[in-house]
Amino acid sequence: MTQIIILPHEELCPEGAVLEVEPGTTICDAALHGGIEIEHACEKSCACTTCHVYVREGFDTLEESTETEDDLLDKAWGLEPDSRLSCQAKVGDTDLVIEIPKYTINMVSEHH
Repeated sequence: MTQIIILPHEELCPEGAVLEVEPGTTICDAALHGGIEIEHACEKSCACTTCHVYVREGFDTLEESTETEDDLLDKAWGLEPDSRLSCQAKVGDTDLVIEIPKYTINMVSEHH
């Protein structure tokens, strides 16, 4: 099992979290399964940027992003060199530290 450490997020995960996941699981699926309601407006089909995350540790161990993901990331709020779409980034054998951005480009969320 691989650990995903989610850093504290004011709304979604105030205390932070440590999730144990099987390699091959997407970061988004792991967060949702762990009770962290990360946005995923396109239902994880790589068609939006609402599940954008920062991979603070372990970024280089992820499979390379696709051209489609890179094109979408260019539109993400707060893009950084360690940004990924959590619906596309699959966990490997190395632990990850993830930060969920404070904002997304989605101005309205059904849960707020």
